[in-house]
Order: sequence, then structure tokens, then C-alpha cells
Amino acid sequence: MGKTTQLGLLSRRVEAAGLEVCTVREPGGTPVGEEVRRILARSQSGSITPRAELMLILAARAALIDEVVAPALAAGRWVLSDRSSLSSLAYQGYGRGLPLEEVKLLDRSATGGLSPDICIVLDLPAGEGIARHRRGRKSLDRFESESDDFLERVRLGYLELAKSRAEAVLIPADGTVDLIADRVWREMCAAFPRELADPRDSDSGRVSTGALGMSNGKA
Repeated sequence: MGKTTQLGLLSRRVEAAGLEVCTVREPGGTPVGEEVRRILARSQSGSITPRAELMLILAARAALIDEVVAPALAAGRWVLSDRSSLSSLAYQGYGRGLPLEEVKLLDRSATGGLSPDICIVLDLPAGEGIARHRRGRKSLDRFESESDDFLERVRLGYLELAKSRAEAVLIPADGTVDLIADRVWREMCAAFPRELADPRDSDSGRVSTGALGMSNGKA
């Protein structure tokens, strides 16, 4: 039970607060994005160069921003995303070894400068994260089947990004699904106290490594 599960739980909580929500995943969400997702799923490790892999993901992100995210934000909806630009820095930057500044520059072009207000980074040691993914699954995706060294570089990249970027919040992903969901909710309510504060909450009225990217209607 990882970030996708947590995204669904968070979406329901935000909707319960009376806000309209649009949930998306990367790559995906558009015809271009879903085709990129299929290409990456079918390809073997090493069959696509790191820069080509990044370009595919950025093409999918650009389509998602233009066709789904920007219109949703313009309509006053919140956007919750399963992965975001932070993931490209972690996977293609730290994991694949592409220069971080190059990744940032190309990503900025793909997004038009639009970025999440907050990125939730769920952290587990790489080995434990993959063990979770393997439970009940017949196969792993392109990135989950990479070497332990690659996955650890990605994890360390996320940890570095969580320290250096103001929008990134690190949350331990150990414990039950509900416990992790409560940690995510507290961070969200701390980031958006006016929009998400629940007066019924007793906490002063506020309430594999992966990242959830969130943008509210003000982005």
C-alpha cells in the first residue's frame, strides 16, 4: 500500500472538506501520457537511454499540464498528482545520473513553470519498498525492477530534495495505511490551514520511495 493508495485516501479527505479535486498520475492522464506509460512498461532496462527516458516523461507531463492540470486549476479545483517534477529529479537525475540543472531546465519548459504547492515524499528503505510492491503482484514495472543500487540512489535523491526544496515534505512510510494517511493529512492541513482545518480534529484544530505532488486552486 503505497503512494497511489495514499493519494486516493487524501483525495477523499480533501473532498470531504468541501473542495473539488482532480487526481492525476504521471505518466498518464492523456492519450500521449498513457502511450508513454505503455512504452516505458514494455521496455527493458537499458533499452531507452536516460535522456530519451526523460524526454518521454516530460512529453507526457507537458500534455497533462496543458490538457488536464491547467484547466482544472483555472476552474478552481485542487489537483492531486501521483508523481510530479520531483520524481524526474530523483529518478532521471539522481538515479540515472543526468545533470540536475539540465533536468530542471527541461522540466520547466515542459510545465511552463507550473509547480506543486507541496510535494509529499513517502520514505522507506528501497528494499522494504520493493518488498511491499511485490506482495500480491505478478510483475514489477520498469523502475521497480531496477537494481538495488539504482533504487537506493533514487531514495537518497528524494531525501536530498526533501531537505533542499521548500515545497517537499518528508513523511516516514512505515506503519499502517491509516497511520501514514494521518501523517499526510496533518502535513496538508499544516500547509493549508484555512482550506483544510477541521474543527472536529483534536490536534489544535489542524490537522519504495515515492512522491505525491499537490497543487491547490491558487497555483
